[in-house]
Amino acid sequence: MNLRTDLALEQREISAPEETDGIECEEVKKGEAKITRIEITNENGEKKLNRKRGTYITVELPNLSRFADFSQSAKTIADELIPLLPQEGLILVAGLGNDQITPDALGPGCASLIFSTRHIGKELQKSIGFEHLRPVARVIPGVLGQNGLETVEILEGIIRRVSPAALITVDALASRRLSRLGCTVQICNTGISPGSGVGNARAEISPETVGVPVISIGVPTVVDAVTLACDLIGEAAGERMEKDGEKMMVTPREIDLLIEHASKLVAASINSALQPHMDIEELMALVS
Repeated sequence: MNLRTDLALEQREISAPEETDGIECEEVKKGEAKITRIEITNENGEKKLNRKRGTYITVELPNLSRFADFSQSAKTIADELIPLLPQEGLILVAGLGNDQITPDALGPGCASLIFSTRHIGKELQKSIGFEHLRPVARVIPGVLGQNGLETVEILEGIIRRVSPAALITVDALASRRLSRLGCTVQICNTGISPGSGVGNARAEISPETVGVPVISIGVPTVVDAVTLACDLIGEAAGERMEKDGEKMMVTPREIDLLIEHASKLVAASINSALQPHMDIEELMALVS
């Protein structure tokens, strides 16, 4: 049975729990955060994890719905994000997902809190005391059902026009374990298929399709019902649910609060990574 997950960490737990050629794994602790860095280095690793070659970083935190002070966690995530970004140039941040569906609203919520600076000229930066701002632009492209356009089509057009050095996408993900909902952040440099977290994967957004580096950030907000049954009860229960439950998704009762906190955390992390000379509290005050 295929247990659905968007997390490379969980796929490794299923498919390659032991040391395997093509998969390098490192675990570290930073305060309350547990960080797992997985590097897929060759074709064997790609086949084992059913993931593209590249870097996958998972940061496991206390449940996001139960705390509101994001400073230390945001700094931890920013430290993991910075090495994946080009050192200079415009960064485009895209908040993927449907803001009308709460478990899928992470991307739009996060993008609304990104500190956009592309329009601020050097003279204006100097006059307001914000010298050396990195140029940043943000977009909330919506979903195919809202605007009739694939997300990748919208982003391709913007990228051709503004020529960013890299694209950061933020989207909701699916986990295979209830324990990881709302307390896990995944960062990768291989791209994403928008909507995968809510079972409606669309055209891929990746360096190959948009022509610039793509760093994807996600937080799991849902569990597939069949996968959940297997996790809680066993594979036999999942097989019994497979026919009727294959299109059902489960999300926490406090999903509204989780999305609000996760959006703030991821936005604070991105803002800090892009403007490292500024305090996180100062950055979030500018966009709140």
